[in-house]
Amino acid sequence: MTNESFLEKVKLLIQMHREGLLGGEVMPEDALIGMVPDAEMPNVLTLGMSLNYQRNSFTLWEFIAQAYHDKSTRWIFHPRAVSESSLDELRLALLQYRVALQPNRHPEIWRKVSQGIAQSSAKGDVWGLLESVQFDVAPLKHIMQATRKSEFPYLSGPKIFNYWLYVMETYTGVKWKSRELITVAPDTHVLKATVKLGLCSSDVMNGTADDRKAVAEAWENALHGSGLAPIDVHTPLWLWSRAGFPPLSTK
Repeated sequence: MTNESFLEKVKLLIQMHREGLLGGEVMPEDALIGMVPDAEMPNVLTLGMSLNYQRNSFTLWEFIAQAYHDKSTRWIFHPRAVSESSLDELRLALLQYRVALQPNRHPEIWRKVSQGIAQSSAKGDVWGLLESVQFDVAPLKHIMQATRKSEFPYLSGPKIFNYWLYVMETYTGVKWKSRELITVAPDTHVLKATVKLGLCSSDVMNGTADDRKAVAEAWENALHGSGLAPIDVHTPLWLWSRAGFPPLSTK
C-alpha cells in the first residue's frame, strides 16, 4: 500500500467521524459539559486525567462531575487548595465520589500533580502553567516529561500526556503551538485500528511501552507533510475500533 492510498483511507476515516458515521458522539469527558464553567475546565480536566489510568473512562468522568457538582468537594479541583490540604482530608474527598479508587496511591498522585501545577505560576493553576510556556507543546513536554517528570505521575506518561493535550484543545479551546508534536495516544482501540489500517503489524498488540512508542512514531512518519497532526486521527481511530470497524465509506 502506497502512502498516498494510506492517507486516502485516513482522510476518509476522519470524514466518517465528522459526519457522525462512527457512532460514539458522546465522549467520556462530555460529562463535564454544562457542569464545569469554562474558567475551571483546565483544572478539572488536568487533575481528572491524572487518574485516567487503567480506569473505565466513562465512569471516571461521571464521578468527577459528581464531585465537582458537590460544593463541599469542589475544592479538590483547585491545585493550590489541594497542595495546602492534608492528605487525609484529600483522601476523604476523593473517595467520597470514587474519583479515587486506591485510598493511598490515588490521593498521593492527585496531590503531587496539584503541587506541581501550583508551583508553576503565580496563578497556581493549570492555565498559569500553560501561559508560562506560551501554550507551546515543546517546552511543556520538556517540563512534564523530562525536567520535572516526577511531579506529574501518570500525567507525564506518553499515552495520558498526549491525550491530555488533545482534550485540553477540545474542551478548553487552547490553541497549541508546536501542535504537530502531539502524537496519537495509543490505547488498545488505537492499536487495533492502526493494525486494521495496515500501518503496523499485529505484533504491536502486545501493548508494551515499546509497542506503543512504535505506533506513535509510525503515525508521525505516515502523516509527515500531510497537513494532519497525529492527534487528529486519535478519536476517529478510537471510535472506528469501538464500532467494530465498519467499512470505510461515507455513502
